[in-house]
Amino acid sequence: MKLLRYGPAGQEKPGLLDTDGRIRDLSGHLPDIDPAALGPEALARLKALDPASLPAVPGAPRLGTPVAGVAKFIAIGLNFADHAAESNLPVPKEPIVFMKAVTSLSGPDDPVMLPKDSVKSDWEVELGIVIGRRASYVEEAQALDYVAGYCLVNDVSEREYQIERGGTWDKGKGCDTFGPVGPWLVTADEVGDPQSLDMWLDLNGKRMQTGNTRTMIFTCRQIVSYVSRFMTLMPGDIITTGTPPGVGMGMKPDPVFLKPGDVMTLGIEKLGQQRQEVTAWQRREG
Repeated sequence: MKLLRYGPAGQEKPGLLDTDGRIRDLSGHLPDIDPAALGPEALARLKALDPASLPAVPGAPRLGTPVAGVAKFIAIGLNFADHAAESNLPVPKEPIVFMKAVTSLSGPDDPVMLPKDSVKSDWEVELGIVIGRRASYVEEAQALDYVAGYCLVNDVSEREYQIERGGTWDKGKGCDTFGPVGPWLVTADEVGDPQSLDMWLDLNGKRMQTGNTRTMIFTCRQIVSYVSRFMTLMPGDIITTGTPPGVGMGMKPDPVFLKPGDVMTLGIEKLGQQRQEVTAWQRREG
C-alpha cells in the first residue's frame, strides 16, 4: 500500500493511492495515518479494504508528511562511502547517529525555506525507514519485522551550522522545512528488498545525485538493530539512512549551495518523487 496524508497543513486527512494513481479517502476507517495505524494488525485491516470502495479525492490536493505524530526523526550520517570521500571524512566504523527536529518535517512538495543568514544550505536524497512496532535491542535478523514501510526524504542541511559552529550536527539539520518526507509511506511488503532502490536528485533540472541503496555502508536491517540499542524505537519514528554522492558541499572545484528560487526534484524507485522550491527566510507565525 501507498499511505498518505492530504490537505492543508495542520488539517491533513488520511488516504491511500490506488493502482491508477488516484487518492482515496481513508477517513471513514481511521482518524489519521499515525503510530496507531502502523502496527501489523492495523496495516492488515487497511490492506483488506477494496480501494475502489473508498471515496475518490478530486483534484490534486497538497500532500503532507505521510505519518502524523512522529516522535523521533533520526538520521544516519556518511552512510555511502563515496559521499564520505567527497566530504573528506573517513568511512565510519559504526553508524553515525544524529537527530533532525520533528519541527523540520514538511510535505514532499512544500517550499524549503532557508534559515536566517544561511550561506551553505545543501540537499541530500535519502531513504527513510518508518517504524511500525516498538523496538528495543532488536537483533539484525528480525530488524525488518519492526518496519512498517519506507519513504523518500530530503535531508536538507545547513553546512556552516552543521560543521563550523561547534557541537553536534543537529543544529544544521533541524531547521524549519529541512525535512520533506513523502509523498507516501510505502508498506514494507510492497517495497520488498530496501537495498536495491535507485535514487536521484536534480537541482534546477540538472542531475546532481545518482545512487542506489545497495551501496549503503550499513543496511536498513543493520541500522534498525543498531539504533535500537541506544534508544527505544516507537511506531511512527522515522530513520533517514544517508545520501549518495553529489551534494553541493562536495562539488568541485567550488561547492554549490541553495539560493532562493532554486528548485529541487528528487525520487527513489517505488517511493515516488518530491519537488521543492527554495525560498528566503521569513518569520513563521503560529
